[in-house]
Amino acid sequence: MHKTYFNWSSGKDSAFALYKMQQSKTYKVDRLVTSVNSTFNRVSMHGLRLPLLELQAKAIGLPLQTIMLNADVSMSSYNEVMKTTMQGLVAEEYTHAIFGDIFLEDLKKYREDKLQEVGVTGVFPLWKQDTKQLLKEFLQLGFKAITVCVNAKVLDDSFVGREVDESFFNDLPENVDPCGENGEFHTFVYDGPNFAQAVAFTKGEKVQKSYAPTSKDDDNCFKKDEDTTWDTSFWYCDLLPK
Repeated sequence: MHKTYFNWSSGKDSAFALYKMQQSKTYKVDRLVTSVNSTFNRVSMHGLRLPLLELQAKAIGLPLQTIMLNADVSMSSYNEVMKTTMQGLVAEEYTHAIFGDIFLEDLKKYREDKLQEVGVTGVFPLWKQDTKQLLKEFLQLGFKAITVCVNAKVLDDSFVGREVDESFFNDLPENVDPCGENGEFHTFVYDGPNFAQAVAFTKGEKVQKSYAPTSKDDDNCFKKDEDTTWDTSFWYCDLLPK
C-alpha cells in the first residue's frame, strides 16, 4: 500500500474523500496535514479554531500535522513553506497526497505541479463527480456538518452557522454549487461514519469580515483576469469547543 497523507481542510469534501480512501486497499492514509493561520490560530479560509481541528482529528483517529502560516503570507513564501513541508513528508517515505477537490482545473494543476517538484503523486477521489449526488451520499452516510464561512457575495448571513442537511441543500440559490466548490461556503464536519465520537461545540457570534483584493504586485499564482473582481467579503460563524 502507498504511504499517503491527506491535505485536510476540516470540511465536508475532505471528510468524504478521506472516508472513500479509507475503503481503499491501495492507499494507507495515516496523517492529516492542515494549513493554519498562525495570527489567529484558525484553519485557513474556514476560520475554525485550532482546538476544534485537533478534536476533529482525534475523533477520526489520525495524527494531525499543522502548517503555521502568517495571515499576510505572500504566495512565494507560501510555496517555500509548503515545499519544505512536503520534503519532510517525503523524507518520512510518503509517496502520495490526497485532496478533496472536485472542480477548479487551475488549482488541481497547481497542486500537481508542486507535488511533482518533490516526487509526490496527487490523488483526487472526488474529482469531476456530480456535486448534487456527492452531497446526497454524504448525508446518507451519516456525516454531520455545519457551515462556518459563506461568501457574502452569494449567500447572506442566514446560511452561516447552519446545519448542512436536505433543507440547506433545497434553500441554496441556483447559482451556488451544492458542495460550495466555487468557494460559496465552507464547513466543519463534526461527526460521521469514520468518527469515533462526535465533536462537541457551541455556536458563537456571527461576524462579517472584508478583505482587500490581492495586489497586482503580489506574486499570486491564482490571480484572476484583470476584469474579474475578487470575492472579498465573508460571513463567519465562530464555533467554540465544549
